[in-house]
Amino acid sequence: MSLSLGKVSMSESELKSILTKIKYGESDWQEVDKLLIIKSMLAHIGSTDGELRDQLIYTSFYKLIIESNQLEPELLKELLDACLSELIFKGIGEKETDTVFTRAFTTLLIALILYRDNQANFLSPSTVYSIKEKLIKYINLERDLRGYIAGKGWAHSIAHVADTFEELVKNPKLDTEFYPEILKTLWSKILISNSVYVHDEDERLIIPILEMLERGMDLKKIEELIQYLPIELKSQKEQLENENYWFLVFNIKTFLKSFYIKINRNSKLLSLQKSIEQCLPKIY
Repeated sequence: MSLSLGKVSMSESELKSILTKIKYGESDWQEVDKLLIIKSMLAHIGSTDGELRDQLIYTSFYKLIIESNQLEPELLKELLDACLSELIFKGIGEKETDTVFTRAFTTLLIALILYRDNQANFLSPSTVYSIKEKLIKYINLERDLRGYIAGKGWAHSIAHVADTFEELVKNPKLDTEFYPEILKTLWSKILISNSVYVHDEDERLIIPILEMLERGMDLKKIEELIQYLPIELKSQKEQLENENYWFLVFNIKTFLKSFYIKINRNSKLLSLQKSIEQCLPKIY
């Protein structure tokens, strides 16, 4: 069955009712048209109904892919194709619109598929490379950085894609030669001046960076970026409005403090701790 999103016969309310029954044990996947429901879940992945999107659709994908391993590799590949070709760039470049939910929760679904591939090895190296390319393109183009949105729940685009990069970095088919490119991409999302991260985005961005370090990335790559931050900040000060400048200062400081806390008991990263200690007083 094709997962093309052209026609979906199940409405949000119908899907919510079925997934709720499955969640609470009043029905199970053997009693329903699983493929139709999965197709509908994909079509409504960016629903503005926070309960449907987060607690039912995403949670159901998690249980099917991670907990019970009920989806065959071919179906997971179809889901991945739909994510990369139709969903991850829906409304890209928009700010303060509802398309952010589709993009943010699509990256989470990609993370689940990558997690399963890390266990079962069904994606080709070229597919993993394509995921890397699409994720980098996506995060560079994403402009809607909102975390929690009143009345609609979590968007959290940057935190979600950071989680996806973590799973990507763990994939043995991703060559370590791509780590510096990924690091640079993640780093660019720390240097944000048009809003303030208040929902732990900084901590989530740190996790894939630490994963790359664990897997052999040169520590000096990060130290150089940290040492350059005061220079970057000085350059930005001349170009930004005062409020935006202080947004940038806040985001950099928060990131560095979170990074320091994450690594302060790791004896292998003492030089990185020193770099942060030397950098922080220069961020003002």
